Amino acid sequence: MINFIGITHDNNFENVTIDNAILSNYKWFWVDFSEPTDEELKHLSNTFHFHPLAIEDCVQEFQRPKLDYYNNYTFYVTHIVREERNEIIKEELDFFVGESCIVTFHKVPSIEVTKVWTRFLSQESIENWDPYYIFYEILDKIVDNYFPLVYRIEDELEKMVENNQSHSMNFLMNELFETRNMLLNLLHTINPMRDLLYRMLNSHHLNLNRISERREYFSDIYDHLLKLSEMVMTNREVTADIRDSYLSLSSQQTNNVMKLLTIITSIFAPLTFIAGIYGMNFENIPELSWKYGYFLSLGLMALIGVTMLLWFKKKGWFK
Repeated sequence: MINFIGITHDNNFENVTIDNAILSNYKWFWVDFSEPTDEELKHLSNTFHFHPLAIEDCVQEFQRPKLDYYNNYTFYVTHIVREERNEIIKEELDFFVGESCIVTFHKVPSIEVTKVWTRFLSQESIENWDPYYIFYEILDKIVDNYFPLVYRIEDELEKMVENNQSHSMNFLMNELFETRNMLLNLLHTINPMRDLLYRMLNSHHLNLNRISERREYFSDIYDHLLKLSEMVMTNREVTADIRDSYLSLSSQQTNNVMKLLTIITSIFAPLTFIAGIYGMNFENIPELSWKYGYFLSLGLMALIGVTMLLWFKKKGWFK
């Protein structure tokens, strides 16, 4: 589906179809390609004459967030991040932005584009609006939608640390590694988006157009991306600390079990030795003919066991 809004020279809307629009009659225009068909894709080359490489980047997903400079416009690739069933879902949103046009392209419905489109149509005055301001508005909503996901992950990490529900170690480790994977996926989106904004703010190509006039707006988005990047890196460090703590606790528990088994084995080793001697089938074992030999051997074994227990306790093995 292709949506078209044309802005006349007296700042009025004209909402027509792309086939009926005469582009040269407008001060500027916004075209939104939402889930376009193969036939609609032809407008990118036939109507707007965009570069074939930029069109190829639109059709082939997933491109890394980036920007490419062309004669009358700049091509941007951005990523929208959503969460579905504890998985990070990335969606690509592409922009062609020039002085007299903005073209948005997405293969799945975009909430961000829909919100800005609706807000734009509801404006009584659009004198302060232009393609770069629309680009800023959509980009700002894309970045703002990263925050709830990062905050939710932080809450999950706090629950892991507290473990109020007394989950097992294996369950917590599985949850922890899933969280680390989500943070890594976020980092692979946030850092390229941060680099994209950095290039926008520091490129001499873009300082020649209206982005330089709205530099403070895009600087604000860049600051948000810096904060997000720091939050994700901090949370990854927290997951590493939690993992190390779990592994240390597991190792300590294993050591305690091994210590207990060693104590039991050490105590029963001499008892087994005594029982083994008097269990041999030889006729000439003098103690076998003693009237109280059985009780003496049991008493000796009990004495050895108690003595070893007291000795181990004195050595601090039970601490």
